[in-house]
Amino acid sequence: MTDEDLVFKALADPTRRLLLDRLFERDGRTLTELVSELEMTRFGVMKHLRVLEDSGLVTTRRSGREKLHFLNPVPIRLIHDRWIDKYTERRVSALADLKAELESEA
Repeated sequence: MTDEDLVFKALADPTRRLLLDRLFERDGRTLTELVSELEMTRFGVMKHLRVLEDSGLVTTRRSGREKLHFLNPVPIRLIHDRWIDKYTERRVSALADLKAELESEA
């Protein structure tokens, strides 16, 4: 499975997207903090975090006895650049061309 496949798999689940949103709001959360915001068992959240870590979307750092979780936006940016940006560029340039053409007719 490629890195892109792991990112798409991780983003496919709504609970994992919610965890990413929580980390976006405030980075460096513990498992306990994340569990408290979800109606899910500790083990369930751990499984979702593992998928996010495997995809590179979440990194961790130990601070004493705690394990802190951080959002890593780089894989999402790479997906954006590869799969989204190239498709929007054509539309944006087409709209700019249309605008110029309509303005020249006026």
